[in-house]
Amino acid sequence: MNTSLFIAKRLYNTKENNNNYTRPIIRIAILAIALSVAIMILSVFILSGFKNEISNKVFGFGGHINISKFNYNQSYENDPIYLNPDIFSKIESLDFVSSIHPFATKAGIIKESDEILGVVLNYNWKFFDENLISGELPVFNDITTSKNVIISKNISNKMKLDVGDDLVMYYVQKPTRVRKFKVIGIYNTGLAEFDEVVVIGDLKHIQKLNNWQGNQVGGYEVITNNVSNIELFSEIIDENIDYDLKALDIKQKYPQIFDWLRLQDFNVLIILILMLIVGGVNMITSLLIIILEKSRLIGILKAIGATNWNIRNVFIYNSLYIIFNGLFWGNLIALTFSICQNYFDLISLDENIYFMSFVPVKIELMSLFLINIGTIIICYLILVIPSVVISKISPAKSIKFE
Repeated sequence: MNTSLFIAKRLYNTKENNNNYTRPIIRIAILAIALSVAIMILSVFILSGFKNEISNKVFGFGGHINISKFNYNQSYENDPIYLNPDIFSKIESLDFVSSIHPFATKAGIIKESDEILGVVLNYNWKFFDENLISGELPVFNDITTSKNVIISKNISNKMKLDVGDDLVMYYVQKPTRVRKFKVIGIYNTGLAEFDEVVVIGDLKHIQKLNNWQGNQVGGYEVITNNVSNIELFSEIIDENIDYDLKALDIKQKYPQIFDWLRLQDFNVLIILILMLIVGGVNMITSLLIIILEKSRLIGILKAIGATNWNIRNVFIYNSLYIIFNGLFWGNLIALTFSICQNYFDLISLDENIYFMSFVPVKIELMSLFLINIGTIIICYLILVIPSVVISKISPAKSIKFE
């Protein structure tokens, strides 16, 4: 029989603790650990949800990997490319490629407003369908050129345009050209960097404006089945295309956004460290109080032959009960909030500041497991420090103490 564990159970479950100040201290320690663990879990879940939400919105505008002309042109104007059918089929057949779609961009001006980027895409509309707040998505075909477009809520508010209105866009080129479109839908992603400048319409308009042939486009967007490896996939695609083309993953295309997202990891790391310190300090305090209160018991155990290590184990086991109780309630609080937030959006945000209208939460089981295991290990190591006090207690003096 594990004598230390047996005594620890009796100490934890004894009714005596309801009549002294140890029970409130234990409850405070459990509460402190529960709140610390809940905050750590929620910090990781919310950060993961935030990064996932922002990343998906950027992917929705630019795909995962872009294939375009190899040059140093940083403007919205694309040099035309023609992707060899054999190379196109080869890329499309790669295991990690879900789909590949043509795109083109062209800068234009709506009336006398600021410069607006008109982006013409012809691909899977799932992203814009999810973010459509009014109207419907345009339908394009290979025969006719559609004048239907969708605009962002931001542009709609600035230009006072609604579904069914006409939109006149001027293209500054030689000669200057004008195109009249019809707004049939309004989307909203919350990403001001894109929402302020993006209009979605038919690819064939840009081909005509630029005097391109039907098989010339601004580039191709590749959608992969594994976002975490797009850097590697980009290198593989780059090796399979012509020398005058380049494959650029979305993280390289918009480094400022993804660098900013990586900076958020540091904030969460600070929160994790602070919460571990709070939980550790509370455990040390609680254990010291329990040891001092049970000094008479320690003296009796020493008098009947128990070693310092046996007695230390009694109190470490006792503290582990507190830790596991705190973990249980901390996990319950965090998971309950996460599930409710996912289904009911309990906490809303200012979309102009946070790029989304609610707190995003992504439940990650691996992160949950690591936080719990890490908390147990760190708290256990911390508990060894106050338990050293046991070796300083004299049996003769402690037994006489009432």
